Amino acid sequence: MTAADERFAARAIRRKGLFLGLSIGGLVVAVALTILYTVLKMRNPAFPVVPRAIIILLVLLNARQNLRQYRYARVLEGLTKPDAPAS
Repeated sequence: MTAADERFAARAIRRKGLFLGLSIGGLVVAVALTILYTVLKMRNPAFPVVPRAIIILLVLLNARQNLRQYRYARVLEGLTKPDAPAS
């Protein structure tokens, strides 16, 4: 690996926890928005749901991408970590 590749891998590994946190946060936001929009729709049947459903879908797609980045960082960590001495 080049020095730039090593820096990229090290930066991704350092941010591994951030990626997982963002993914979980995205799921929480999507669930909260779903509950909010459901309540608003129940109170007002004319409430437009489709544009809000698209927003929820985009939040979920973003959470999925953050989870993917977390998994890539975890794999990179396993590949770049020096092997532990055999006991």
